[in-house]
Amino acid sequence: MLPSGSRMRRGEEFANAVRKGGRAGRPTLVVHLSVRSETDEPPLVGFVVSRAVGGAVIRNRVKRQLRHLVRDRLHRLPRGSLLVVRANPPAASARSERLAAELDVALDRLLRRREPSKAHMDGR
Repeated sequence: MLPSGSRMRRGEEFANAVRKGGRAGRPTLVVHLSVRSETDEPPLVGFVVSRAVGGAVIRNRVKRQLRHLVRDRLHRLPRGSLLVVRANPPAASARSERLAAELDVALDRLLRRREPSKAHMDGR
């Protein structure tokens, strides 16, 4: 289970992550990441699983899978992060391994964008 202190609960946090953050899409999920520079709080994570994914049982199963996967990756997120993971309809039939692989690819892409490039550091 995701630690209680890492759960996103307020609508404005969701909106901040989606509107102001970076986005990386995969077939089964879309990840939005925003980092608040003014705070040193632990990362907050929220999930969006719409009815397009399936009925209540399917949506809850997908949310549980995603919570479990994100819990193991919380250490990779910078302090003050707002992360929103939105499930796409193919997530309903995806195996946990596929969700994990696509989550890793999306997170890697977003975190890589945040790193200052070596060219800028070398003065080129």
